[in-house]
Amino acid sequence: MEKLRSLVLCFVTFFLFWSFTNALLSPKGVNFEVQALMGIKNGLVDPHGVLDNWDADAVDPCSWTMVTCSAENLVIGLGTPSQSLSGTLSPSIGNLTNLQIVLLQNNNISGSIPSELGKLSKLQTLDLSNNFFSGEIPSSLGHLKSLQYLRVNNNSIVGACPESLANMTQLAFLDLSYNNISGPVPRILAKSFNIIGNPLVCSTGKEPNCHGMTLKPMSMNLTNTEDGLSSGRSKSHKMAIVFGLSLGCLCLIVLGFGLFLWWRHKHNKEAFFDVKDRHHEEIYLGNLKMFQFRELQIATHNFSSKHILGKGGFGNVYKGVLSDGTLVAVKRLKDGNAAGGEIQFQTEVEMISLAVHRNLLRLYGFCVTPTERLLVYPYMSNGSVASRLKGKPVLDWGTRKQIALGAARGLLYLHEQCDPKIIHRDVKAANILLDDYCEAVVGDFGLAKLLDHQDSHVTTAVRGTVGHIAPEYLSTGQSSDKTDVFGFGILLLELITGQKALEFGKTSNQKGAMLDWVKKIHVEKLELLVDKDLKSNYDRIELEEMVQVALLCTQYLPSHRPKMSEVVRMLEGDGLAERWEASQRADTSKCKPHESSLSDRYSDLTDDSLLLVQAMELSGPR
Repeated sequence: MEKLRSLVLCFVTFFLFWSFTNALLSPKGVNFEVQALMGIKNGLVDPHGVLDNWDADAVDPCSWTMVTCSAENLVIGLGTPSQSLSGTLSPSIGNLTNLQIVLLQNNNISGSIPSELGKLSKLQTLDLSNNFFSGEIPSSLGHLKSLQYLRVNNNSIVGACPESLANMTQLAFLDLSYNNISGPVPRILAKSFNIIGNPLVCSTGKEPNCHGMTLKPMSMNLTNTEDGLSSGRSKSHKMAIVFGLSLGCLCLIVLGFGLFLWWRHKHNKEAFFDVKDRHHEEIYLGNLKMFQFRELQIATHNFSSKHILGKGGFGNVYKGVLSDGTLVAVKRLKDGNAAGGEIQFQTEVEMISLAVHRNLLRLYGFCVTPTERLLVYPYMSNGSVASRLKGKPVLDWGTRKQIALGAARGLLYLHEQCDPKIIHRDVKAANILLDDYCEAVVGDFGLAKLLDHQDSHVTTAVRGTVGHIAPEYLSTGQSSDKTDVFGFGILLLELITGQKALEFGKTSNQKGAMLDWVKKIHVEKLELLVDKDLKSNYDRIELEEMVQVALLCTQYLPSHRPKMSEVVRMLEGDGLAERWEASQRADTSKCKPHESSLSDRYSDLTDDSLLLVQAMELSGPR
């Protein structure tokens, strides 16, 4: 009976969690918070592009700049202070029902203050100071029972101060100074209240009810919005009882969810192979096979160095032969000895296995032990593009074009067609494999996500290879589909030149990265770009078109780069001329932002360096 009760409790907890997660999605699977934030973006004028990575196609907005999320990936903070934003504040902000803090001070935003702000029942801090807001203060702000800090000073607010503001019992700071507010002024309960600089109410600051206290600006620290004053706020006996009951219910829910996870972990523990277990039956998860570690040891001759196919930042890849004669490639991940995470790893592997496309490397299966993480792929007889560019016979021009188009289609599927969408983050020639017919197959996609499964929701690590990393990813650690587009542009240059992104300087007496060199000579000396092994066996028009696509993909600003769907169309001969002409007009019509050359950025790194930058704090998960 006791077990039955536990199972019922676990089921109810899981159902509530599932319902809560799906409540964020519209019937079409679009995140309501993404829609609301895009409405805010569309109402604003952003001269410095600080909101450029806000993408209407995103699954969630927690990786966006100026957005803060909770551990549950709910938007709780919106802060764009001092960014020269103008335009108006969209009423869609009222749909961000989990917001706790809004900081828009020191901008040039105009129009009225949206009455929809009154819907934000959890809002604690609202700072709209030093803008050009006009109209009256919405009476709906009086509904914000949790609001503690409110600033609308230094705007062009008119009309009387709403009576409803007197109902805000939690309000500690209120600054209405330097507007055109008229009387009468209700009895404000805020501990610090400032209304000087309103000629119709407090022209000198000596009138009754004018409290000229200077209020310090707030930061995006959600834990300190009361600035130490919360200790002085008394709670009624009734509120204490309600709080206690709520806390008790929350603890019961957390306990029930913990019991569910413990039960699931115990139930599934034997699903993972241990090195000592040599009699375990083969288990299949959908189209994935779970291998025994011993089986892969035998297949790779105990991971012999003679069987290494390649080495990378994620681990070594070994050639193996299974007991039935099947040739496989076994990737042994470097962080395999990380404690815990078996269930999470299995879930991520199953998710990645759902990405099935002719230009994506198919996953046969995997193996997990307390100290090992291994992935098993089909063996690619022609190796990687990087190895074939250096091998014999020489890849002919037609095959290189075929490889470029195949790789583009694989990335297009990851970015825009599979669910969930996947960002590769290390697009390069070494990660594009070739099957028996030299068809391009994108490999290593999803590995960054697998290896980062123990990161917190506010950290990320830059993963990638020097020479292929987009400038915004290198400087901020924030990746997007446009970072993959940049890497694909460098891949095109490698296919054209036959050289690695940083090694060409050794043979052509050029200093700096490949992209800098191509930008300098592509107009006047296009033939110098072509792989010398091709001699004259290429189409000059096709060469020029491929160079143009590469340069469009590697533009400095992510927003200027095409999506992979556009890249595929351009490689197929559709829309390239118009896009190229538009980019050239943009280059000549305005000053481009300062772009430090890639040669300066990578000057202290070796050709084969793999960049793994320390984790840096960001606004949300990847």
